[in-house]
Amino acid sequence: MSPSRNSRRVAGPVSRMRTVRAQLAVAAALALVTVAGPLSSTASADPCVAKNPYERHDGWGRLPDGRKWGATSAIYPANDGRHIWVAERCGANLCAGSDVDPILLFDLQGNLVRSFGAGMFAWPHGIFVDSQDNVWVTDAVGYAPVPKGWGHVVYKFSPEGRLLMTLGTKGVPGNGRHTLRKPNDVLVAPDGSIFVADGHASNPGEPTNNRIVKYAPDGTYLMEFGMPGSSREEFNEPHALAMDSQGRLFVADRQNSRIQIFDQSGKHLATWTQFGRPSGLFIDRNDVLYATDSESNAQRNPGWRRGIYIGSAKDGFVTAFIPDPEPDPDHSLTSGAEGVAVDGQGNVYGAEVGPRQVVRYERR
Repeated sequence: MSPSRNSRRVAGPVSRMRTVRAQLAVAAALALVTVAGPLSSTASADPCVAKNPYERHDGWGRLPDGRKWGATSAIYPANDGRHIWVAERCGANLCAGSDVDPILLFDLQGNLVRSFGAGMFAWPHGIFVDSQDNVWVTDAVGYAPVPKGWGHVVYKFSPEGRLLMTLGTKGVPGNGRHTLRKPNDVLVAPDGSIFVADGHASNPGEPTNNRIVKYAPDGTYLMEFGMPGSSREEFNEPHALAMDSQGRLFVADRQNSRIQIFDQSGKHLATWTQFGRPSGLFIDRNDVLYATDSESNAQRNPGWRRGIYIGSAKDGFVTAFIPDPEPDPDHSLTSGAEGVAVDGQGNVYGAEVGPRQVVRYERR
C-alpha cells in the first residue's frame, strides 16, 4: 500500500475496482496458504476505502476518588457481555509505589463495579478472562524506571481478586522455564492451556525475549516457540494474543508489522500484513478480528494508517477501519488504541496508552 492511499476517496467505479482488487489479492494469497501450506500473505487491503461504521465516545469509565486514567493497554470483556475489565497504570505510566487498585471492572455505562491489585504491579500490560471468569494480567515492566523486585510475571485472579496463580518469578527477568522477561499478553485456550507472549521491547543494551511460552492448566511448563528475527516463526516483540474458533493462535508481531498464525503446538500456518502494525488483538465469537495499530507512521510501517482494523479471522478480509483521531499521521510517539475489546452489544473499546483513556465506539 503506497502513502498516496492515505487520502479519503469518493466512492465510484475506480474506488470500487481498487477495493475488489485488494480483496481478491488477499483471497488469492490465503488460498495459497490453505493449499500449499505455510506461505506468507503479503497482500494488503486498503483501510482508507474500508468503511467506519462506528461513532467515537470519549470519557467512558469513571474512576473513584477523583482518580485520573493512567496509560492503559489492557482491556477485555467479561463473559456475560455486560461488563468490561481494564488494567490501567495507576494514574501514570507506572504502578510501583502506588496504593491504588489497577485492575478495574466496569459495567457498559462506565460505572465501576469493583477493583483490586494494589501494591502488586509495576506495569500492567495485557489481560485475559478465561471461561471460568478468572482474570489474568501480565506485568511487563516497560521503559519507565522500575525498582528492583517488580514485574516479569503473569497473575491469575479470581473474579473477586483472590490471587490463584503466578507464572514467572516476580522481579527476576529471564528466559527459562520459570522466568519471564516483560511478558506482554496471556491467553487461556479452551482446554485450559496457557499461552504467554514474552516479552516487551527493552531499553537499548537490555536483552529481549521473543517467544511464546505454553503452560499446562496447573502452570507446568510445556514448551515454547519463536526466537528473535523477522523470518517466519521469528518475532520482534510479540505484543498481543488472540484465538479463533478453530483454536488457531494469532500473534501480533508488532515490530515486524504483521500477524503470525500458529496451531497450538507452534506450527506456523500463515502470516498476515493487511492489519497494519498490530499492538492489540481481539477475536469475537463470530470470528471477527479486531487489530489495533497505534504505531504506524512514515518511519515505522510507512503507508499505513493508525487505527483499529476490523475483518475476518477466517479469510483475512479487512471490512472496516476506525481511524486514529490523532490529526498528525506521522506523530513520533504512539497514539490511539493499543488494547481492544468488544462487548455483548457489539461496541468496541480502545485502551489508549499515550492519551491515557478508554474510548468507546458505538455503531452508527
